[in-house]
This record gives sequence, C-alpha cells and structure tokens, in this order.
Amino acid sequence: MEIKYEYFHSKHLDRVMEFKRYGESGKPMIAFPSSGGRFFEYEDFKMVDACRPFIEEGLIQIFTPDSIDRESWLEDDMWPGDRAYRHNFYVAYIIEELVPYIRDKTGYTDKMITTGCSMGAYHAANFFFRHPDVFDTMIALSGIYDARFFVGDYLDIHDVYLNSPVDYLANITDSWYIDQYKESDIIICSGTGDWEEDSIQHTKHLKHILEQKGIPAWVDFWGNDVDHDWPWWRIQIAFFLGHLKQQNKL
Repeated sequence: MEIKYEYFHSKHLDRVMEFKRYGESGKPMIAFPSSGGRFFEYEDFKMVDACRPFIEEGLIQIFTPDSIDRESWLEDDMWPGDRAYRHNFYVAYIIEELVPYIRDKTGYTDKMITTGCSMGAYHAANFFFRHPDVFDTMIALSGIYDARFFVGDYLDIHDVYLNSPVDYLANITDSWYIDQYKESDIIICSGTGDWEEDSIQHTKHLKHILEQKGIPAWVDFWGNDVDHDWPWWRIQIAFFLGHLKQQNKL
C-alpha cells in the first residue's frame, strides 16, 4: 500500500493544510478526524490498517485531511456565530480545494465516500448532506448531528443552522437534494455501550428525519458491549466497506 504525505496552501484558510493519501486507485474516501484530531489520526489509530484489504485490492483510496475544530466548533471562547462562520471556511477548503485536488491527482470523476468517527462522523454527515453532488456514500460512526451540541441553542444564526444536519434536513424540500440522497448509500452506526449516549440520541433523531423524508438509510445500532472507541470503529469500517464491496458499490 502506497502512503503519501501531501500538502498545499489553502486560499480559504490562508495556511498550509496537510493530509495523507493511502492507496493509488479506487473510489476516493475522505476520512475526517475526530474532535480536534490531526490528519495522521486515522493511521495512528489503525483505521487505515482496518481498510487495508480494500486499499490493496484497488477498491478505495483514503484521504485524511486535517481539521480546524479547535478554531471553530471547539473554541469555547468564541461567539457561536463566529465558530460556525469559521467552520464554513473549512467547508470551502474541502469542497473547493481538496476535492478538486483529489480529482486532479487521481483522475477520478465520479462521486466519493465521506466517513469519520465521533466528531469526524459529524463532518462526514454534514459534508454528505450539504454536497450530494460530490459524495454518494456516507459511513458515519458514533456521530453527533445537531450543532446545538457544540454551541447551544443558536439556530437563529444562519451559519449555525447551515451546519446542523438534523435541522436543515428536517426542513429540506428541494428535490435536487432529496433525489440524490435517495440514490446514495447512507450508513449511520452507533454502539450502545459506554460513552455512546449522545451518539445514540443523535442517531435516532437523524433516523427519524430520514424516515419522514422517505430517504433510505442503513441505521445500525450495535450491542451494549460496543463502546465509543477506536477498536469498535475499526471493526465497523471494515464491516461496512465489506458490505459495499458485496453490493459492487466500491
């Protein structure tokens, strides 16, 4: 498996943004780090090893961007509107800079996979639901899907609302979005063991909204021995990628 460390200067964030690439061919999968995590986290916690068979088979290639969570959602001293506004620069970096870079380097022109664990699952879901023109597959593990979790009840601020999936999905009526969601593979998973209380609540809420909208999704709750932790996320990502492989969707 080929591993490359890469970086370029982001005009939206006005800094050099680092990331790693694992593999040379297959469907690109952008894997977001957990709360405040770095671009090397997915490798350090052996998530890349869990995906290795799919990488070596040429089915997927993984890109692991850095986060700016500590300058946005996790910056408690910043006004909630500014936190969400700052996060939108990160959205612009991913969609307008990293995705075109990936397309240029790989020659891949179809839609991609977005994934992550914990806060990374929030990012995965938010990017998928905001940009179904870019992603057609989402694997969100133990996620949070309501921006109130980060900033409290500030949904009257447009930038906060724009990044709260359970809120904008509940109100969405545009068929351009809904039709693309229905043609996609939406996988949302949570354990029911230790430290999964918030994820269980958020996952159930998201499941209810998707059902109301008639949007198919595989929402999977694993057992009460399945904790909010990396060993289980390694098992889950391999399981769900295996399912997609069986369905010839990789």
